[in-house]
Amino acid sequence: MSRKVAIIGARMTKFGNLIDKTLMDLLVEPSEILLDEYKIERKKVTSVYVSNLLGEISSRQTAVATALADYLGITDVAAERIENGPASGASAIRYAYMDIASGNSDLVLVAGAEKMRTAPTEVVTDLVSMMSHPEVEYPSGATMPSLGALFARLYMQKYDVKPEHLAMVAVKNHSNAMKNPYAQLKKEITVEQLLGPGSESFNPYVAEPLRLYDMSPMTDGGAALILADLDTALSYTKNPVIIEGIGESTDALALQDREDPTELKAVRLSAEKAYRMAGIKPEDVNVAEIHDAFTVLEIAISEEIGFFKRGEGKLAVERGTTKIDGEKPINTSGGLKARGHPLGATGLAQATEIVWQLQGLAEQRQVRNANIGFTVNMGGFGSNAVSIVYRRY
Repeated sequence: MSRKVAIIGARMTKFGNLIDKTLMDLLVEPSEILLDEYKIERKKVTSVYVSNLLGEISSRQTAVATALADYLGITDVAAERIENGPASGASAIRYAYMDIASGNSDLVLVAGAEKMRTAPTEVVTDLVSMMSHPEVEYPSGATMPSLGALFARLYMQKYDVKPEHLAMVAVKNHSNAMKNPYAQLKKEITVEQLLGPGSESFNPYVAEPLRLYDMSPMTDGGAALILADLDTALSYTKNPVIIEGIGESTDALALQDREDPTELKAVRLSAEKAYRMAGIKPEDVNVAEIHDAFTVLEIAISEEIGFFKRGEGKLAVERGTTKIDGEKPINTSGGLKARGHPLGATGLAQATEIVWQLQGLAEQRQVRNANIGFTVNMGGFGSNAVSIVYRRY
């Protein structure tokens, strides 16, 4: 029988253009804070998992998990780098969960970081685009924004989603980021600025129908969590967060090969697996962080994970249902859109926000009666997704 797995604590760096920080700085900083804050002896850590995509290009460094263990003075441990596109962070949590649940480890450090602002924009764009189909999409010049635009156009036509709905998502998430001291984009915006007269210069099209403020930024940043079996976790904190369910699923790599390109099948299936494992339903979730790399994805994913019926995610945004004080708060951190999206750290930043919410540490962003949290971290353009259910102890 598998053991209960809990998160002792979570920390992150500020996200943004961190010129003075190295990749190792972004991994070491939140990890050291956690180890010191919870008074965890280095020798008690039995595994280290690091999520990272671009270390070779941005920092000319590989074997980052082994390097992190060394920097922290942790010896005689299993150390692995996890790469699953932008879903690497959630995948690293999944590996740590399995390691502990199986009895193989008692105390595991999971960290993730990315230096995206070091390499030129066109280089990073090309690297991220390599997640698309290598024979169909990538050779044709497809980029993640272009695939996002194709999805957005089809989805918006099918469900009568207007540019105003996308703008509302951006406005909400920027407002949330203003309350998050770690967020990258600390800037209030309005729908009028995004779509009104003069918006062409303030918010130009990047890949129609998606504009600049429909996109998540390129980000430097890191995050870390410490996981343990429940008994061990309780020896370090009275307020652990239980991981109740994890689900991962895949879909066809190329958008054109999917049965319905307006559906994110991997997201839906991963969420269903996580709910089933946790023994809950979507309506039981009190707060969620979902993968809004593009504003349209927050609306579409909120439907795929069962929060709203198909075509009604836009109505939830209109009604304020997804605001911090709404019935179903989504992306209280600011989301990928405004908190930032340092690929390898994104899933861990999502988890960090949920842990803080369930531990009552989210300050101005705190959701009332937050007992069950949920994250979904997407790899590629919906070709892989990892969903996690968390419960307050």
